[in-house]
Amino acid sequence: MAICFALVAIVAGSLVFHFLSPWRITPIASNWQEMDDTLAITFITTAIFFVGINLLVVYMVARFRHRAGSRADYHPENKRLEGWLIVATSIAIIGLLAPGLFVYAKYVRAPAEALQLEVLGQQWQWRYRFPGASGKLGRSDTSLVSTANPFGIDPRDPTGQDNVLVNNNEVHLPLDRPVKVFLRSHDVLHDFYVPQFRARMNMVPGMVTSFWFTPTKAGRYEVLCAQLCGVGHFNMRGIVVVEEEAKFQAWLKQQPTFALAMAGHGPEQPAVGVAAGATLQAKGQSLAQSKGCTACHSVDGSPGVGPSWKGLYGKQETLADGSVVAANEEYLKKSIRDPSAQVVKGYPPIMPKMEFSDEEIAAFLAYIESMKAPAAPQQTQK
Repeated sequence: MAICFALVAIVAGSLVFHFLSPWRITPIASNWQEMDDTLAITFITTAIFFVGINLLVVYMVARFRHRAGSRADYHPENKRLEGWLIVATSIAIIGLLAPGLFVYAKYVRAPAEALQLEVLGQQWQWRYRFPGASGKLGRSDTSLVSTANPFGIDPRDPTGQDNVLVNNNEVHLPLDRPVKVFLRSHDVLHDFYVPQFRARMNMVPGMVTSFWFTPTKAGRYEVLCAQLCGVGHFNMRGIVVVEEEAKFQAWLKQQPTFALAMAGHGPEQPAVGVAAGATLQAKGQSLAQSKGCTACHSVDGSPGVGPSWKGLYGKQETLADGSVVAANEEYLKKSIRDPSAQVVKGYPPIMPKMEFSDEEIAAFLAYIESMKAPAAPQQTQK
């Protein structure tokens, strides 16, 4: 009989925990209340079966427990019981799946007037692209992907020339306007997920997936990657800012178009008054974003997966083996080409090895050097 008391305690404890638990679903900020409704249906259906099956086991154990002098009555089958089980199970499965299928069918069919947004995932950062005046995204192809053109937009397609590019982890969206999201991945499986929007979808390399939603509450929301995508997965985060249409349009106008971005990476010489070093530094910054370096290395001194680049150049660093080195040009070159050769103490050796040209290495160094700590003022003796 001890098992009966244990099962009753488990059932009662589970129900009490569910109703008194401090962990609740994130408040919704989109049009997908139906997703919360389907989740509630799942909880209710599984709760009924969980309680029912466990209490049935308790009844069976108590009612048909062994008694001295008793003999079991063998029934090889019971068609009536089997019929009831088939009907009840079928109804439960339909109740679980059918609402979700209807919601999913609606989830992938965006309204015709929806704003188009492309999200590009790469270890471990997000990029975004909006259509220009035509309202259409230009053609893209993985064979065209480069440091200068991370989206792989076809420069021969006039539709893509005025596409608006957002080469950082923060994107703005208009309030109460449907948004159709196109999802692409550069490398591995990612999943663009904003909990408050209830909207998410896998990003599969070589495919374009999509869904839509309507932001219904203004605010700042964190973007998460909901698929394990490598050692920097936990830090693949971003921000979605939902704001009034006028503010969104003002922000959008501040972002570069594809044509302007390509002009900035063209073969022409630096503009008058712009030093070559500054151009190299800008390229290093662009590389740091496009290669996902900023997911692990901060540029403001805040802690991260790897050492912050702020004040790094020329700094004395203690390595994992206890030795001390200066983070000069030679050390940084070696660390970029072979990250596991000399690991800074206190940081895991998780940086992937990547191939870089000499020009790209020089750009990285120029960018890191631009953030070095200012030299301490020399004191003169009187």
